[in-house]
Amino acid sequence: MAETRIFSKNSTYQKFEVLKTNRNKRYRYNEFLVEGVRSLNEAVKNHWTIKSFLYDAGNLSGWATDMIRSVPTEMNYCLTPELMRDLSGKEDTSELMAVIQMREDRLDQVPLSDNPFIVLFDRPSNKGNLGTMIRSCDALGADLLIITGHSVDLYDPDVVVSAMGSFFNMPVVRIADNQVLFDYISQLKQRHPGFVTLGTTAHKESPVYDADLTGPLMLMMGNETMGLNKAFKESCDLLCTIPMAETSYASSFNVSCAASILMYEITRQRAGR
Repeated sequence: MAETRIFSKNSTYQKFEVLKTNRNKRYRYNEFLVEGVRSLNEAVKNHWTIKSFLYDAGNLSGWATDMIRSVPTEMNYCLTPELMRDLSGKEDTSELMAVIQMREDRLDQVPLSDNPFIVLFDRPSNKGNLGTMIRSCDALGADLLIITGHSVDLYDPDVVVSAMGSFFNMPVVRIADNQVLFDYISQLKQRHPGFVTLGTTAHKESPVYDADLTGPLMLMMGNETMGLNKAFKESCDLLCTIPMAETSYASSFNVSCAASILMYEITRQRAGR
């Protein structure tokens, strides 16, 4: 195991800082910085490429020592306690951090089940919502989460943390070109007869529990402020709504809450089929 010791905020340390704070630099290096036991365990379990571990050699648990010893890396970095504290985003400094390689955005590399359940999040603008969406997709059995358009950075530390480890278990693909998405949907409809694109609306359309959600489908969720892209909404085979109490002051749900409700209804129907 190759190891480099760092005693000051030199150029190598500054790279670690920008991996946490600078979106453009993250994509230039094609790497991102991760901390937290749950996230690191899931990254290793799901075969993400770990480029480096960062740690204070005098403050390692058995778990961290085993992780460093067993996971192959290009170069590990031993930092001073002060540098680890400055770099960590936690109140209690993480004992182990990792530089992890980003994955390619390839729809054709994501295996789907025989009865696909795909979720699309159009132009997410809130880091917490995106992280929560990833976590809900993982918890409720979605095959794939697609992110479209200009959005918050998938690899931002706040997104990774809010996904609570599900980030590394849930396949997420970003699509910048809407035509790529429409071509993918066409392929899915050819491959899976009865494939449905399901959109959501705040207007009083069909209640979600009246729709047949047992077959192959893509659930499309809109941006927090602007809703679902007009082109996506017009392409949907079905629009549905979550009925709300007549006495409610609220006119809509938070997007990640709405997605969780809709995904639960999908899994509920499928379990009862």
